[in-house]
Amino acid sequence: MNVKYSVFISNVASCSDRYCGAYGRKFSIEEMFERVKSIDSIKAVDIVLTEEFKDNIETIKECIRKSGLELASVAVDTFANPIFQKGSLSSIDEKVRRQAIDDAKFAVDFAKEMGCKIVTLWPGQDGYDYMFAADYIKERTLFTDALREICEYDKDVVVTLEYKLKEPRTHSYISTVGTTLLMLNDIGCENAGIALDYGHAVLGYENPAESVAICKMYGDRLKHIHINDNYGVWDDDMIVGSINTITYLEFLYWLKKTDYKGYITFDQFPYREDGRDAVAESAEWMTYLIELVDKADSCEIERVIATGSPIEASKLIRKMMRNK
Repeated sequence: MNVKYSVFISNVASCSDRYCGAYGRKFSIEEMFERVKSIDSIKAVDIVLTEEFKDNIETIKECIRKSGLELASVAVDTFANPIFQKGSLSSIDEKVRRQAIDDAKFAVDFAKEMGCKIVTLWPGQDGYDYMFAADYIKERTLFTDALREICEYDKDVVVTLEYKLKEPRTHSYISTVGTTLLMLNDIGCENAGIALDYGHAVLGYENPAESVAICKMYGDRLKHIHINDNYGVWDDDMIVGSINTITYLEFLYWLKKTDYKGYITFDQFPYREDGRDAVAESAEWMTYLIELVDKADSCEIERVIATGSPIEASKLIRKMMRNK
């Protein structure tokens, strides 16, 4: 399985949570790039265009040039800017919605300039919190129309939606693999895809391997992947494989089976760990798990799947884990 690793640049720095602004010191953009560069297996970065990064575009360009790292994706900040507190692409305020569209187009331009093919939208503020407080049809229609405009702006760049069940809103409009595919089918743009976040899928009680298969079935829409881990009740963004080890084996097998060619991006929030070291450990886990999958007999795996037998599946998993 040929994979390309990337990481959200801020994940190797210090992260904030709901209670503490950061448990470690602030790192400069240059330091973040140096920390990523020190992890041998990671050859690219993903960047969220928050105000801090938008204000330092030339610095980012220079760091990419000096480091030799590629740019895997550019993410639009539709979640941290307080202007989007009641929605971005689904906002009923035309000025707010236009701001979100313009920010996305800026990200598309920057991505194309840097030779990057993926722009990601995680519309975390697009949704609702209370009953009788949202027009579900109107706001979903506004979102769909806005997304179509962004996709049609430059068809050389793939615009991916990253779905999540909830947070920061209690209910997200882009919530599951199914609802996301429905929207992508509705807009009818070939350059629209899905960014599957492993932890978001688990949070939504999806089996990530099945989510991969569904994306393949309905338009081959899987274009980018974020990986992390959690306990299934919150988006904990922990070290890869530290919780859902066996689930990861099936997930990786289905990526291989469906011939996924994109980046695998580490998307973690190592609050109390050193960010660089936590990401490096995730990379070690990912390489180990991929080796287990690659070493396994694909014909045997397919035979076991065809039996539908939980006993045979259990035996297969133990055998895969002994193969290292």
